[in-house]
Amino acid sequence: MASEKKAFVLRIQPDILKGMEKWAADEFRSVNGQVEYLLLQALKESGRWKEKKAKKQD
Repeated sequence: MASEKKAFVLRIQPDILKGMEKWAADEFRSVNGQVEYLLLQALKESGRWKEKKAKKQD
């Protein structure tokens, strides 16, 4: 099953968005992908993310 993603609106200052666009382009990601990547890294570093165990396939 494909991973479901939920959409939401993000209000952000134009200069922050401009910086995110540059950073995302530097790392060959979309802005959305870059934001998701950074949020996941922050969750992992803070101990608020638990990795899901992959199901064993026979």
